[in-house]
Amino acid sequence: METPGSQSSLHRANLERVLKAVRMAGSLTQAEIARSTGLSAATVSNIVRELSEAGTVVVTPTSSGGRRARSVSLSGDAGIVVGVDFGHTHLRVAVGNLAHRVLAEESEPIDTDASADEGFGRAETLVARLLEQTGFAPGKVIGVGLGVPGPIDVETGALGSTAILPGWTGIAPAHELSQRLGMPVRVDNDANLGALGELVWGAGRGLGDLAYIKVSSGVGAGLVINGQIYRGPGGTAGEIGHITLDESGPVCRCGNRGCLETFVGARHVLGLLQASHEPGLTIPKVVQLAQRGDLGCRRVIADAGRQIGTGVANLCNLLNPRRVILGGDLAEAGDLVLDPIRESVARYAIPSAARQLSVVPGTLGGRAEVLGALALVMSEMVD
Repeated sequence: METPGSQSSLHRANLERVLKAVRMAGSLTQAEIARSTGLSAATVSNIVRELSEAGTVVVTPTSSGGRRARSVSLSGDAGIVVGVDFGHTHLRVAVGNLAHRVLAEESEPIDTDASADEGFGRAETLVARLLEQTGFAPGKVIGVGLGVPGPIDVETGALGSTAILPGWTGIAPAHELSQRLGMPVRVDNDANLGALGELVWGAGRGLGDLAYIKVSSGVGAGLVINGQIYRGPGGTAGEIGHITLDESGPVCRCGNRGCLETFVGARHVLGLLQASHEPGLTIPKVVQLAQRGDLGCRRVIADAGRQIGTGVANLCNLLNPRRVILGGDLAEAGDLVLDPIRESVARYAIPSAARQLSVVPGTLGGRAEVLGALALVMSEMVD
């Protein structure tokens, strides 16, 4: 029986620290594990040997800095994880192993007015199809990460009132999907998962402090502080889309006026172009036209960038992140939107904080959230 402070309890804690470090990085040398966990080289060596003998990790010869080293990664047979991402207009599912290899992935459109019941039903079908495709039985799944476009109440697990999907408010998505799949499910909002995806696989690798800003139908931020997602006591940290820019501005879905989201969300941006462009515009189409030189599209993207930059400057002054990563549909505009963001940051942020900040596009595109859902399982569910 383990007791707090006992030798067996300490050993288990050290073992979990090693496993988590390897899970989050995909593979590490033993020296890198020692640096990231603070454990001695001898302790790491003993734990790696134990895990290797149990078949949990695989150790392979490699080199580091010109010297021979041993690379440690989780065994592909140690279990698999599933990621499910619900967007405003899409459902994306991925299956991966603990060695950070994505084994199968599929995306399909979803009606914005689809009920939660219909959405979960389609997710259940897609998960079953990908498991069959990869040849894994449901019993091999150690957990499911679920992304939804809205804040999650940390006490009830319910989706908050500012969720993008109409009719989903008050639904406890992790419980609903877990009941259908018969698997443990961990849920988070899409911005947090985007941040986690970029932290583990993308533009945030190697950083301990960053913000991921997702601009799509709505606007949200995922905050990483000291290498961990910061959610706040109520789970609503990062709702950057609802900072007030104009108290007399348009009414937002949150009930306030002039929120950032009302000036840069898809509905506003597309509305500005309605009179001068053909019907059926989407944000990806606007970005495409802007890149081809369409002056109207370039102007509204630049204006949106300046507004986003004001929000980023406020974030910069409060949290002083090292990097801001832009994701969502508007991020595909590249410097057309990034340069105006940087201009606003330079104008409104504290100079010392602005100098330390880099504003970059995400490297994972539309996959950031579903990969973040896989990383969520790897980082936060029980071994």
